[in-house]
Amino acid sequence: MSTGGAGKPFAYEEYEDHDDFEDHEDDEDHGDSGDGDDGDVRIDEPLVRRLLTAQFPEWARLPIRPVPRSGMDNVTYRLGDDLTLRLPRYERWVGQVEREQRWLPWLAPQLPLAVSRPVAQGKPGEGYPFPWSVCRWLDGEPATTDGLADPRRTAVELAEFVTALRSIDATGGPEPQWSNAFRGARVGAECDALTADSLVRAKIAKLRGMVDTDAVTAVWEESLAAPAWDRPPVWLHGDLATGNLLAVDGRLTAVIDFGTLAVGDPACDLIPAWMFLPPTARATFREAVGADDAMWARGRGIALAGSLPVPDDPFFQQDPARVTTALRHLEGILAG
Repeated sequence: MSTGGAGKPFAYEEYEDHDDFEDHEDDEDHGDSGDGDDGDVRIDEPLVRRLLTAQFPEWARLPIRPVPRSGMDNVTYRLGDDLTLRLPRYERWVGQVEREQRWLPWLAPQLPLAVSRPVAQGKPGEGYPFPWSVCRWLDGEPATTDGLADPRRTAVELAEFVTALRSIDATGGPEPQWSNAFRGARVGAECDALTADSLVRAKIAKLRGMVDTDAVTAVWEESLAAPAWDRPPVWLHGDLATGNLLAVDGRLTAVIDFGTLAVGDPACDLIPAWMFLPPTARATFREAVGADDAMWARGRGIALAGSLPVPDDPFFQQDPARVTTALRHLEGILAG
């Protein structure tokens, strides 16, 4: 995801808002994570400075700046001009560090858009219990639907990224699992995922009176009825929504936050069709990415599962703008 003030460079691999497709475990603050009831670990600048001094003294004197909006899974700081620090908030997301360290240096040269590459891995220490990453900073601004210079060109470029990623040899790649939120799993599978059938149906029920729940249920059931992915598992990013795409002058330049990287059903990487691209570019993206009817239906269902603004969800209670965004996405999903 990206952050920063107007006109300033953005870039780091971090979840920011529900414009990102992610479970709602957000402890929103400006760069630190306080002790809480959900197992989150306090992370602040003095801790980060101690970790650097102990493990990477060559960087210990560089300026440390918290990003204006840290995210759900990790706390991120900018280190000097060229680096970022990424520290997991919760035990669940520790596996993201290992995946990004292991796979991004290999995947990056084979992809048509820039991705942030790890340059070092930190160890637990100074009272912080998890491994953590030092990565390259990528310049750019958060790619937004309204800010695209050429939406159809963006649709093609994003599709080229998706197809390049899934064409890379996936031997030994990480399967859907707890620490990547089960991205790439079968749609509706009863696991700890945003797309678990029981969870989605419970959320739909809570939206009665807010949206056309019959229409929402019909889209969801269509995705469940679509033939499952029956080919070998392929690479997928798992969270190709607005906050994880960077642009310069309205043109897509980078994809960040590979925390949900997995090998499995690539339908998850179709979500930008509804959660990023304008409707006028949707058909272009589908054609360029080569999605058949079954994959498209599964992708639509996955996008729907991430666009249900349940009223009693603290994530949406914290910021009413998130409800507006989710409802806008949902409207596009229902439209096809």
